[in-house]
Amino acid sequence: MRPLRKGTARLAFNSWDENIPLEVLPVGINYSSFRRFSKNVFISFGEIITKHDFDLDHADGKRNQFFTYKLEQQLQQLVFEIDKNDIQKQKLLLEKKPSVLTKIILFIPAIIGWLLHAPLYLPIKKFTYKKTLNNDHYDSVLVALLLFTYPLYVGLITILILIITHNLLSLLLIVLLPFTAWAYVQVKPQLDKQPVHKANLVN
Repeated sequence: MRPLRKGTARLAFNSWDENIPLEVLPVGINYSSFRRFSKNVFISFGEIITKHDFDLDHADGKRNQFFTYKLEQQLQQLVFEIDKNDIQKQKLLLEKKPSVLTKIILFIPAIIGWLLHAPLYLPIKKFTYKKTLNNDHYDSVLVALLLFTYPLYVGLITILILIITHNLLSLLLIVLLPFTAWAYVQVKPQLDKQPVHKANLVN
């Protein structure tokens, strides 16, 4: 978990000083992978923090410090802290293994899905990684790029196959291509080889 700053405390006490009925809900968000597309996300909620938990007459510095400490204590219980070398604990807390039947049924569609989508996904993934190397916006940029390019990619492949085959059944690719991508996501590895990243969110 990253160190907390004083901004949340200042916003909370400014609201309470103005009689705004603010409640602070600590939320811990843990996810199985940083760079793999589609993740297992675990969301845990803490106890609501209100102005009644503090003495509003204390000096700003002291009450801000107490608020930050209280919030930090809760978040430490909500955010997974896993040593980067503790693969067993990572798997225990973050991995959701598909059933053997699921793997058998989706094995061939998953392979087809990887082969068909690699020409689109891998260049976008590499581009996104380079552009977001020094910030935390990897996921949002990657999803945004895929959101706009994937429909075009599916449409282009469908049109090309339709032109080549002159068979209207080629239009089924509009459904089959996303299905093969989904199949791969269901059976793919879920954990990064590098240390697992964690995030916390305060609402």
